Amino acid sequence: MKKLLFTLIIVTAAFSAAKAQYKDNSTELGDKAFENKDYYEAAYYYKKSAEGLSLIKREAIPYHSGTKNVKKGNPKDRAYISYRLAESYRGYENYLEAEGWYYQVLDEGYESGYPLTRYWYGVCLRANQHFDEAIKELKIFQQNYKGEEKYKTMAAKEIKNCLFAQNEYEHPFLLEVKKRKGVWNSDGSDYAITHTNQKTYFTSSRFVKNDKTHLNRVYMAAGDDSPQVIKFKDDDGIKDIEYGTPTFSADGQRMYFTRWYKVGSKITHEIYSSNFAGNEWGKPQKLNTHVNADGYNSIQPYITADGKKLFFTSNKPGGLGGQDIWVSDLDADGTPLNSKNLGDKINTAMDEQAAYYDVATRRLIYSSKGFTGLGGFDFFEANNKNNVWSVPQNMGYPINSAKDDLYYMPDTHDQKKFYISSDRESECCLNLFEVYDKSFIVKGIVTDCDTQTALPGVKISLVDSLSKQTIAHLISAKDGVYQFNIVTHRPYNLVLEKSGYFTKVLPMPESGKVLNDTLYSPDICLQAFKVDKPIIIKNVLYDFDKATLRPESKLVLDKVVTILKDNPKMKIELAAHTDSVGTEAYNKKLSQQRAQACVDYLVQKGISESRVYAKGYGELKPIAPNSLPNGKDNPAGRQMNRRTEFTVLKIE
Repeated sequence: MKKLLFTLIIVTAAFSAAKAQYKDNSTELGDKAFENKDYYEAAYYYKKSAEGLSLIKREAIPYHSGTKNVKKGNPKDRAYISYRLAESYRGYENYLEAEGWYYQVLDEGYESGYPLTRYWYGVCLRANQHFDEAIKELKIFQQNYKGEEKYKTMAAKEIKNCLFAQNEYEHPFLLEVKKRKGVWNSDGSDYAITHTNQKTYFTSSRFVKNDKTHLNRVYMAAGDDSPQVIKFKDDDGIKDIEYGTPTFSADGQRMYFTRWYKVGSKITHEIYSSNFAGNEWGKPQKLNTHVNADGYNSIQPYITADGKKLFFTSNKPGGLGGQDIWVSDLDADGTPLNSKNLGDKINTAMDEQAAYYDVATRRLIYSSKGFTGLGGFDFFEANNKNNVWSVPQNMGYPINSAKDDLYYMPDTHDQKKFYISSDRESECCLNLFEVYDKSFIVKGIVTDCDTQTALPGVKISLVDSLSKQTIAHLISAKDGVYQFNIVTHRPYNLVLEKSGYFTKVLPMPESGKVLNDTLYSPDICLQAFKVDKPIIIKNVLYDFDKATLRPESKLVLDKVVTILKDNPKMKIELAAHTDSVGTEAYNKKLSQQRAQACVDYLVQKGISESRVYAKGYGELKPIAPNSLPNGKDNPAGRQMNRRTEFTVLKIE
């Protein structure tokens, strides 16, 4: 069945009546259906022609399964049918089947006759998540293609999509996407869910026994009861009218929807409204020319919660190309007063569809094919501040997939749940999905390492450790509390900065629990310092009478490495001291060697030599008496004097 965004479904009775003819003229019937853009029907007939020629065994698709192709019949016929079959499958976005048939054309050496084959083959590989292979094929296409430049541009965009998708699949957003169970999904398309007055409305092309059709209709369900089709009073009786994408006035008594039908080969899409009165939906009324321009399509209405604005999709004049998002102000009766294109921040030369707008947050969510994404329609988010739109941001995986993702709608009761429509699990059709927000809050307190009291005035930033982009930041208040909302599986760092304190960078595990920071304390704290004031580094140990660092000393110095990496503009002196045992000259020499050993270790760990200076003071700067007042030895004092210190010299 053909996937339904806004296309007529194939009428099964007419389709069945033609089946008997395929043996004689299946290619001709395929050509006719293809020209009418009935790609599902075209694929059916071309597949019959392919079977007649024994073009390729089904198990050989995808091509890398290892099964040999059986090549019979005229090679040019094989190439023509393979290409048309691939195009038909792609026409209704069955990329899995299309991939192998495009490869068939390449494998038999007929790319010159069908020069876009490799491009579309790359697109199919991308849609089927074979990203490395897709990039390889698309680059070959860019190098060899001699036709219109736009296809090279499109190939470049697809390569960007592949690279973007690889990153998104590796670091997905914290969302759980589940196909709705029960009565919600059918053998047809099911999409565009919305809620009003404790009832759920959506669009479905599920098979209707009485009508024996798969036409799109608006359905309503209360709770988990079986959905009931909505019938409109006194519609004008045009054959095979279809309805979809309902949205409602603030009181729920007026429904706006798309109404479309086919006359010959032309499909007319327009936006209508219907009022609920006398326990029924009244005759549909077409919206005025602000929305429905003659000769153009307008689809996918969305009424804001306050009932004051209508967002919709249209290809009418004044847009940027393809289908664009527009908005109209509504009067008190719900009549459009004007229409405005949302502009080049939101719209592109390609298609944009299915807008949702939150009045309270000024947040727009819609679907686009024009920006870098995972493929097909992707969800994008933008905000309106002072009537200026922010740059749309791709909402990432898994809300987006390699196929089409549309019709965002939040749940009315659960703030951590929303709905989308996607064909990610289908070869043909949109299905309804529930999405659960699994984001979490990271919360903690920053303290002074020495006083162990809450530390206000600390700038705390959440930084993406891959892109180095600051996601959010705040300044700690008197209680020292900070918190951030974590929305993806990407690796983050917490960066804590305050004048007079060492900056600290802490990797944050995906669990959201920051590991114990053991530099000076098991808590997350900042260490104060003053320029030219020494700080003792405890437990830097040496063998007796030597300058060789013990393994445990290196572990302690690793913490100094961390400080220097977190504070890249800082220069320090690293000093070693001895007690008074031995001569002054000997102690000074030994302490210099020990200080230099520490510096050498820091340099080995990646710290620039220009940032660290070794200084041996010997016994010249004791911090405790080496002897007691009675002249006896003072072991405790000598232990304190045998120390290693670092001093901040300056911050550039």
